[in-house]
Amino acid sequence: MIETLIALLFAHILADFLLQTSWMVAQKRNPLVLLLHATIVAALSYGALGFTGHWVVLAIATSHLFFDAVKTYWPANGWRAFLLDQALHAAAILIAATQFPDLYSTGLWQDYGLLGAPPAWFARIPEGWVAALPLFMLLSAGLVLATRAGGFFIGAFMTPLAVGAPEGLPKAGAIIGNLERGLAFLFILSGQPQNIGFLLAAKSVLRFSSAKEDRAVSEYVIIGTLLSFGWVIAVSVGVLALRELIT
Repeated sequence: MIETLIALLFAHILADFLLQTSWMVAQKRNPLVLLLHATIVAALSYGALGFTGHWVVLAIATSHLFFDAVKTYWPANGWRAFLLDQALHAAAILIAATQFPDLYSTGLWQDYGLLGAPPAWFARIPEGWVAALPLFMLLSAGLVLATRAGGFFIGAFMTPLAVGAPEGLPKAGAIIGNLERGLAFLFILSGQPQNIGFLLAAKSVLRFSSAKEDRAVSEYVIIGTLLSFGWVIAVSVGVLALRELIT
């Protein structure tokens, strides 16, 4: 079941946070754009599972389309709406993985399942690479969730507090946030969480010192920093837990 869960989460995270462009987000009220996004979810899910589970993939894509449509036309927004939307997607994926735990094991990536002999191109892939695919999907999804998804959540959370926030280079805050969360994720996953202290120290020197004269700005920076590191720690703990369960 764990491999099925990881594959579906991998597809969802890539579809929502890497392959969903700003144009698609802005045009979500267009039914065709919503359908395009759901199609991407379905294609990625189908491929991640090893080209199996047709009806389950269709059900997941349909639920994704429904949840996104509700979010698009519902007046609520902000970080609570973001978390609720992601929680609903995760619940649908968890239900699918629980009810159909063998989807990944009957797909191409595991032991070819009902597909018979593997195609010629597949036979050229080293066996070790195929066996490591669930771990690769887990780590890749975790990195995207820690960086890109974390940026969306923190941006939504901090927007109401942005009055009087420090100004700087365009998008510099988002870039810095992604870099610090990405490095923190790598430190935790590599068993060196103590190095996060160096990131905090460096940020303290470079950013807190420039904001210390303004209490509102200082508090804004501190809240954003703690939220950023709290997010990446939570994601890393989840990734480590799933990594232990991979067979």
